[in-house]
Amino acid sequence: MTELIWEGKYDRDGRKVAPLRVALPFQTVETVNESAQERQRTLDLFTTGRDPDWRNRLIWGDKKYVLPALLPEFAGKVDLIYIDPPFDTGADFSLQVRIDGEEFTKEPSVIEQKAYRDTWGRGLDSYLQWFYETVVLLRELLADRGSMYVHVGPNLNHVVRSVLDEVFGVDRHLNEIIWRRAFAHSDSRRCGIIHDVILFYAKSDTWVWNEVRQSPDREYFELFFDQVDEATGKRYQRVTLTAPGVTKEGPSGKPWRGIDPSSIGRHWAKSHEELDRLDREGKIHWPKKGVPRLKRFEDEYEGMVLQDIWTDISKIHNQSLEVTGYPTQKPEALLERIIKASSNESDLVLDCFVGSGTTAAVAEKLNRRWIVADLSRFAIHTTRKRLLSIPDVRPFVVQNLGKYERQLWQKAEFGEHAEERILAYRRFILDLYKARPLTGYTWLHGVKAGRLVHVGTVDAPVSPGDVAQIAMEFRRAIGTGADAPSTNGVDVLGWDFAFELNEVARQQAALARIDLRFVRIPREVLEKKAVEQGDIRFFELAALAVDVAQKGRSVTLTLTDFVIPLDDVPEEVQRAITTWTQWIDYWAVDWDNHGDTFHNQWQTYRTRQSRALQTSACVTYDQPGTYTVVVKVIDILGNDTTKTLKVEVC
Repeated sequence: MTELIWEGKYDRDGRKVAPLRVALPFQTVETVNESAQERQRTLDLFTTGRDPDWRNRLIWGDKKYVLPALLPEFAGKVDLIYIDPPFDTGADFSLQVRIDGEEFTKEPSVIEQKAYRDTWGRGLDSYLQWFYETVVLLRELLADRGSMYVHVGPNLNHVVRSVLDEVFGVDRHLNEIIWRRAFAHSDSRRCGIIHDVILFYAKSDTWVWNEVRQSPDREYFELFFDQVDEATGKRYQRVTLTAPGVTKEGPSGKPWRGIDPSSIGRHWAKSHEELDRLDREGKIHWPKKGVPRLKRFEDEYEGMVLQDIWTDISKIHNQSLEVTGYPTQKPEALLERIIKASSNESDLVLDCFVGSGTTAAVAEKLNRRWIVADLSRFAIHTTRKRLLSIPDVRPFVVQNLGKYERQLWQKAEFGEHAEERILAYRRFILDLYKARPLTGYTWLHGVKAGRLVHVGTVDAPVSPGDVAQIAMEFRRAIGTGADAPSTNGVDVLGWDFAFELNEVARQQAALARIDLRFVRIPREVLEKKAVEQGDIRFFELAALAVDVAQKGRSVTLTLTDFVIPLDDVPEEVQRAITTWTQWIDYWAVDWDNHGDTFHNQWQTYRTRQSRALQTSACVTYDQPGTYTVVVKVIDILGNDTTKTLKVEVC
């Protein structure tokens, strides 16, 4: 077989460069739409060692880590894969975000820019290596009867197909589907490009295939529905009433109305009684000569069996109810056709470039199980909102690789020896934060502009207990030599922050007379190229204010303020904001958190049709007691902020 070669496909020893295969465990950070009863059942099953009920998965993470992490549980178990990877070298991760009727462009995050560089940094060579590694892992995830659809533009179709032929085998290529996504496109120097290509591959010679029909062009009706019924004025086509072969068995082999089809080597496909009924109903076409045929009217036509040119599904228009703001969003009708054709109810569907969430939304509506992932935090938020808009959506979980990915990175970057590794990690973070390292302290690790700095660990969220220790050590540091703080400020750097941190920790800091700032360590520090190019930016956490009102066992929460640090906000957005509520795109409540993941038990959010946002939520508890309530807010840029409250119900 002829092989496509690109730079980076083979190492110096002539071996193919294989994809990363570190299987990191997933962390569930949110459970969405799960009732209290379902929540308790899941907990009971888990504690007794039995597998909890299936939960569909929405995963935030890079597919180079996500796919290997799926292999231990799902190798050979995925029934259908659809991917729409980036295929336009001029594309980026920009999105249109709406604020009260005004739209602005959300520029790509550093991690999205890094992903783009990884994909296209060396041009086509890096793209092919990136795509090859992805396809190798996806094929392993496929069940023997599974199939994969790869959506690609005509500019890369030829090379992408070569990679798929190599991984799957040429004989596993089933179709090159042409999807006409537009009616016309103006180009002054060549033919207008109005189609995408969808490459269809199977893992084995037995794959799921269900009959799906498509609507033909109007030209088809004009060409084949060429008769007009005199009684109704409706157009119809003539369809044979006979079948191949001559038989003497039963009435189908005997003449009807004096016509014997055996003379042309055929027999009646329907009984004489059925033929009589059709004739009484005016559904038999009688030619002047020859065999009568069935009249099939336009409104009775179910469509033709699926062909490899799809012209009956249009791209999403600006006014469509499906529109989410993603420039590459695909219509639900397209995914519905693919999922219906190549999977059955309860089958498992996977998409590791989910974008606006079309695959997840359609799989949910068609009663398929699904796993979808994306690198973009905004894509995860968009998909979550889209799923919640589906009536009776089944519970699903939001996951990431969290601390496990960071642990792997820390070990690879800073060595095996635990103590040296931790010290080197802290120095690395402090250097990126432009802070000077300190010695002689346990909880205070650096100083910047007179403010002391704490660097959180990679494998645990910053907790109120950490803040208490920081406060104690800060008091001891006051006035003690050259490294003593010149202000009462402490910057607490962390990857994650405990739910209860905002309220409790800030109270602790206030009592200790400390000006405390919580600063998130961006995931981009894991990416060497982003570090080398100086693309690392730290951002302070947003602050959320919530008012609590109680009447009996009823509790009402009202958002009263939301302050977002403006470092990451474009100036045109800042100018468009006139009230704090405009920063919020979505908020949700876990009314009875048990210190585990956030369980989304109530939510409200802005939609394209309704930009208004409800600012209050109410619950009535069945039993008295002390409840931990967690509020999660997601801002218009896709970042989340949580706040924990304690309520006493009598």
